[in-house]
Amino acid sequence: MSFRILLRHEAILTLILVVALAVLAANNERFFTAANLLNQGRLMTEVGLIAVPMTFVIITGGIDLSVGSILGLSAILVGVFWKWLGLPLPVAMGLSVVVGTACGIANGVIITRFRVPPLIATLATLALFRGLAEGISQAQSVRGYPKWFFTLGQGDILGLPTQLWLFAVVALVGFFVLRFTAFGRAVYAIGNNEAGAAFSGIDVTRVKLWIYAASGFVSALAAVVFVSRVSTTRSDMGSGIELDVITAVVLGGTSIFGGRGLVVGTLIGLCLVQVLKSGLALSGVKGDGTIVIIGAVLIAAVLISNFLSRFTDD
Repeated sequence: MSFRILLRHEAILTLILVVALAVLAANNERFFTAANLLNQGRLMTEVGLIAVPMTFVIITGGIDLSVGSILGLSAILVGVFWKWLGLPLPVAMGLSVVVGTACGIANGVIITRFRVPPLIATLATLALFRGLAEGISQAQSVRGYPKWFFTLGQGDILGLPTQLWLFAVVALVGFFVLRFTAFGRAVYAIGNNEAGAAFSGIDVTRVKLWIYAASGFVSALAAVVFVSRVSTTRSDMGSGIELDVITAVVLGGTSIFGGRGLVVGTLIGLCLVQVLKSGLALSGVKGDGTIVIIGAVLIAAVLISNFLSRFTDD
C-alpha cells in the first residue's frame, strides 16, 4: 500500500480518536482535564515504548510475543542486582537493560539462524523468560528504592511526566529511522518480499537481528520506567502487555502480513486505546465491556483499512 493510502488510514483513525474524545468528554467532566490526560500519558508509556520497535518487527512480517516477559525479567533484575547483590542502582538499571537486550538478540538468533517462525520462537521465549523471572524472584518483591529513582516514573519535567519525554525521544528516533533511512527501506523491503530483499543485496539476517535486539532493549527500558512508576518489582510485571502493544500497532495500520506500517499510525492507535480505557472506566464501564469495545474498534479499523486497500487497487 502506498504512503498516501496509509495516510488515509491514519486520517480515519484520527477522526475516530477525535470522536471518541468528544463523546467521552461530554459524558464525564473529569475525563478531559489536564490531570487525567497527564496521568493517562504516564500509564501508556510502557506500552508505547515497546510499540515503537514492535512496529518494525511486524512490518518485517514477524511478531514478538516475548516483550512482556522481557519486561518482567528486566524489572525483577533491577531489584535483584540492587537489593540482593548490592550493586549501585544505576549499575543495576544498566545491567537489567543489557539482559533485556540480550533476550532480544536471542530471539533474533533463533529466528534468523535456526529458521524458527517468529510466532513459535517468541512464544517459547515468552514462557522461558517469564519462568526465569519467577524462578529468580521466588515470589518476592523488592521495595525501598531511593527517592531519586522515582523521578523517572513519577516525576515531571516542564510540567510533563518524565517518562513522556523518554517516550517522545524513542518515538522520534523510530519515526526517523523507518521513514528516512536505508535501514527503514530495508525493513519495508523484507516485509514485502524477504527473498527479493536478500537477492537485492539486503542483509536480511543483520536487519532482523537489529530489530529484535531493539525490541529487547526498549522492553527492558520500559521495565525500568515501570518499576520507577509503581515503586516495586514483581515477576508478573508486564504480563499480557504484548497484547496491548500488538493491538496499538495493528490498530495504527501496520499489516500483520508485513510490508506496511508507520510509527505515526502506531502512536494514534496507542492514544485511541488509552483514551477508550480511561474514558470508559470513568463512565462506569466494567473491564469486560472495555475489552469488547476496544476489540470492536480494532475490527472496524482493520475492515476499513482492507476496504481502502481494495478500492485503491481497483
